[in-house]
Amino acid sequence: MTERPTQRHPTEINLHAKSRRLGIRFDDGASFELPCEYLRVFSRAAEVRAMAEPVTGKEAVNILAIEPQGQYGVRIQFDDGHDTGIYSWDSLYRLGQERERNWTEYLARLEAIGYQRREPERGEKRIRLLYFAWLARKLRKESEDLTIPAEVEDVTALLKWLGRRKRGATVLFEPERVRVTVNRQFSEPFTRLHEGDEIGLVPTSPTPPPTPDLI
Repeated sequence: MTERPTQRHPTEINLHAKSRRLGIRFDDGASFELPCEYLRVFSRAAEVRAMAEPVTGKEAVNILAIEPQGQYGVRIQFDDGHDTGIYSWDSLYRLGQERERNWTEYLARLEAIGYQRREPERGEKRIRLLYFAWLARKLRKESEDLTIPAEVEDVTALLKWLGRRKRGATVLFEPERVRVTVNRQFSEPFTRLHEGDEIGLVPTSPTPPPTPDLI
């Protein structure tokens, strides 16, 4: 059984496997970042929608493949083996619009059955940082190995943390001043960090910002 002809049409779809998110932009200008876990627990598959209790244990699930289904949507294959969920463009649009409400209700259902949801891979992580151009000169090093605290989970948090490590360093790590690579691929602000990652920090301008001596 297929859904009604779609009223929405995507103009861009990007799977961010590192951060386990699906980015989708529609022809009316709306754009959404949908976590893989969210898409999995709200799968459009009939067997999932018929379940009396919420889907659990999908905190670290990722997407393996996205297959077009005619002109109206996609079938998403997840790495836990679930591959029967077909999402029309309209259903993805609704999931984006209603994400906050849906997620709040989902967490309430988990609480009602006594399930404690756990974020994956918490705790300190050992990473390697590579500095380029004027950033290497300012810091007087081209690389270093660091252990970052548990709360530094993504690229945005890493830049803020690096800016606080030394007095006067905040301006060096402002998001508009550096591009960040994770394992040699340019990242998004929400790209999650993992144990053993290699992080490259590449200045966006050849001219460094004025700063006092770093302490």
